[in-house]
This record gives sequence, C-alpha cells and structure tokens, in this order.
Amino acid sequence: MKTTALLALLVLPAVLRAQPAPPRPPGAQPPPAAVSPAPGQQGGALPGLTAAQRAVFANGFEAFAQRETVDSGLGPIFNDVSCIACHIAPAPGGGSRRTVTRFGRTTNGTFNPLEHLGGSLLQDRAIRPDLRETIPAEANVVARRITTPLFGAGLIEAIPDAAIRALAATPNKPDGVKGRVSTVVDLTTGTERVGRFGWKAQQATLLAFSADAYANEMGVTNRFFRADNAPNGDLTRLDRADRILDPEDEVDPATGKADIDRAADYMRLLAAPARSGATDSSAVRAGQSVFSAISCTACHTPLLRTGASSVAALANQPVPLYSDLLLHDMGSLGDGIAQGSAGPREMRTAPLWGLGRRNAYLHDGRAVTLDAAIRAHDGEGAKAAARYAALGGPQQQQLIAFLRSL
Repeated sequence: MKTTALLALLVLPAVLRAQPAPPRPPGAQPPPAAVSPAPGQQGGALPGLTAAQRAVFANGFEAFAQRETVDSGLGPIFNDVSCIACHIAPAPGGGSRRTVTRFGRTTNGTFNPLEHLGGSLLQDRAIRPDLRETIPAEANVVARRITTPLFGAGLIEAIPDAAIRALAATPNKPDGVKGRVSTVVDLTTGTERVGRFGWKAQQATLLAFSADAYANEMGVTNRFFRADNAPNGDLTRLDRADRILDPEDEVDPATGKADIDRAADYMRLLAAPARSGATDSSAVRAGQSVFSAISCTACHTPLLRTGASSVAALANQPVPLYSDLLLHDMGSLGDGIAQGSAGPREMRTAPLWGLGRRNAYLHDGRAVTLDAAIRAHDGEGAKAAARYAALGGPQQQQLIAFLRSL
C-alpha cells in the first residue's frame, strides 16, 4: 500500500485502491477531492520549512488523502475511508461536521465503556451489511463528537509537558476553575506524557493520534494496533470477515515509515490556522477585552510557546491557541464518556484558533452560533457564561466579533 509523493500539489485519483468502498451511511457526503493547498494558504505547510521538509509534508499529505479499500485493510468495521474525508473544512487538515458516536453504560456513577460489545467507539460502516455495528441495548450513555481541526498540530505537539503542567498548577484561578493535566501513556514510546489531542486529551503525540485513527476510524491495523475491531465485540463475525494479514499498514523498508508515520508527518508540518476577518477593528479589540474581563482566559489561555525541536519552524514558536490543553469539569456540557484519564464530565479546553472559519460548535456540534455555544458552558465555565449572559447586547456582539476574528 505504499506510493511515493513527488509533487507538493497533489491530485490523487491514480493511487486510489482497486476495490470500491462500501456504501456511505444515508445522508453522508462523499469524500472530497484530495488536493493539497499551496504553502501560505489555509491548510498549507508551515512557513519556514526546508525543501526536504516540504517534500515530507507532500508525502504525508498523500497518506492523509489516501482512500483505503478492502484490499488495503479497510474495516471490516470503520467510520470513513480516509483521514481527509473527515478533516476537510475549510481546507485539508481542518475539521468537519462529520460525527462519530461513543457509547457506554453508567451505573451508580461509574462508566463502563462496554468494550466486550464493541465500545466505546461505534464504527457506523462495514465492508458487508451483516457486519454493521449497532448501539447495544445495555448502553445508557450515547454521545456524538464532531471532527477536530488539525491545523497547527505540530505546534501543539511541541509545547513542553512542563508548560501544560504549570498551567494546571497556577494558583488563584477565578470562579473555582481548576483544570488538570491529562496524564496518559504514549503508546508509541511507552512513556508517561501529557495528553493534548482529542476531545478528552487522550493522546500525547501525533504518531499515537494517527495510529489510533487508522485502526479505529478506518479499521487499518498497524504496529501499535495489531488487531482488527470485532463488530460489537463478536470475534466470530470478525473471523468470518478478516482475510488480510495484520498489521495491514506495513513499514516501507526504503523509508522506514508506514502510512501512520507519513500522516503524522503531514499533521506535524501543517500550518496554524490563519486569523479571519479584520483583527484590529475597534469591535475586535473591545471584544478581546470583554473576553478577558469575564474570565474566559481562565481556561482559554491566549498564548503558549513551543520548546526545542529538530524542526526549526516548530522550535520556540508562539502558539496563539486559546486553550490550556487541560481537562475541566464541564458539568452538563460533558459528554458522559470516560476516556483516557478523563472522566465523564471532563473535556479538554477546545482551542479557539481558527474559530472564525467553523460553523458548528461544542463537542457535538449542537451549537450553530457562537452565542449558543457560550451560553451552553457549564461546570467550571458556568460563571463566565453567566457573565456573558448579563452583558449588554453591544458587548456581546463585540465578544462575538473577537471570536470570529480568530
């Protein structure tokens, strides 16, 4: 399943798999055309890369856009056929309104992911209709999550663990805001790290994030996830369907990389989101002051910095993320799913950079306006939301203008 990328701008019909993918769920959109934006455009490469690094980025984009089929290891159960099928808006590497479903059972306050029944992630597509997963009757918690954008992911990865831990240890935060570090074991190294990727900050590195997505979203096994998911945990059904030797994502001896590595390279070298609209208007400046005054910055930390990196474009860089990357108790805004080190009510502070180019907000996309998203904040965000609700209309509009400028 290896190909070689030669161009920085790629259109990939020639490398699509031989067999067609199974039908998409009703109402789902087809995968987009796989075209990499030019450097400097939204979804392009980081500025300041060397020619060799730009080639790595282009090669990684090919893996990111690669459409998997049964021949390459797709399934037997999966959610989509490529990374780019979900990470596409407003450009490759972004997010989308595509949702995935998580389920489990909570009894007396304890969450059970129902792993023996295929949980907590539901794969809603399959290579054959008889393999399709369903939400089991035992589940009393069902949550949906929209796709997170990946712009600037390498900058997020390069933020030192110590910097995130320091934010958790900051004293005298307002409104009873706490925030705690998501401590995970990075499956690619076996070491304990600070989680930062995913709605629950469940992954610490982009290689781990990539390996997880290949296995659990596309059903492509790899050196870190060596076994296919069984439909609703039924190994008999899996045995009848799985005919490809695992791991399916093989390392290319010529490069020492598999597709999970190349996709991680692409994400690592993906530029940060550009701000949208007028960033220096009076309304935006006033809205930024309101954002701080009502204590949104207690969780949405405006600026972090990267540490040392072998990639000069990632080293010691400002990261205007508007997130502390910590887990916070969000009360009713939590999704009810325990994952990684995060409890059912805890969510990672969502980064706000790139917000102006999104059209669905909160973890499940339920809010279609920024006003609704702010008002829905609960738990550690409830007092800031109440202050927003108490503002006059002009100040609320200024705050929204600021958020739309990010």
